[in-house]
Amino acid sequence: QVQLTESGGGSVQAGGSLRLSCEPPGSIFSFNLMGWSRQVPGKEREMVARIFRGGLTIYSDSVKDRFSIFRDNTMNIVYLQMNSLQPEDTAMYYCFASTETTYWGRGTQVTVSS
Repeated sequence: QVQLTESGGGSVQAGGSLRLSCEPPGSIFSFNLMGWSRQVPGKEREMVARIFRGGLTIYSDSVKDRFSIFRDNTMNIVYLQMNSLQPEDTAMYYCFASTETTYWGRGTQVTVSS
């Protein structure tokens, strides 16, 4: 079982920023891709951002130009930098890491007030 350690959630006002971090137990390069999804109660989980082993990044249209996913190869951490946060970004954010199997973190709450 792969345990992903997430941190960085919290509460901010609209227009603010937060940075989420995700650390796997082994090398981030042992996974084909890592990323973040989010979920609001009563709705399906939504893909937010992904980063592939080779460095390709993909974002959902709702966060493109505001969020940035990147990795610190030395610290073995994948980050999600979230700028210009809006109330609709309020959700539980989950880190995931994929090989043949997808592993999920426990989630970190992000709350944006207007």
